[in-house]
Amino acid sequence: MARQQMSEKRFWVQRLSKTTLRALHILGIAGAGGGILLSVEKSLWLNYWYLAMITGSILMLWEIIRDWRWLIQLKGVLTLGKLGLLSLFVPLANYKPELFILVLFLSVIVSHGPSGLRHYSIVHRKQIDTKKEIKG
Repeated sequence: MARQQMSEKRFWVQRLSKTTLRALHILGIAGAGGGILLSVEKSLWLNYWYLAMITGSILMLWEIIRDWRWLIQLKGVLTLGKLGLLSLFVPLANYKPELFILVLFLSVIVSHGPSGLRHYSIVHRKQIDTKKEIKG
């Protein structure tokens, strides 16, 4: 079955929506990260944390709905790993800056790594192609 061509209007709505979500996510990461790295009072950066977690969850859900295989590609696996590291903020509160830096490094690998790395399937042990992505 041939894929239906997306209308230009729908493409732009999805592209701008994803770009806006990603921009808000980066704002949340910057605000929360600054607070964590500089040991600022939690109440001053907590709203940024919420923004990062909400927008990150929406972006993750967007990818899973678009193509479930995202979950078995390194970009999905590393994202889930980042969530695991973030969950360590509670039991390892003294190591928040170090954990945050590790999550940030993983984010750069996921976002800017070559497609052969990002699209590598841990199940298939090779790069797998998925549905066309809407960049943003």
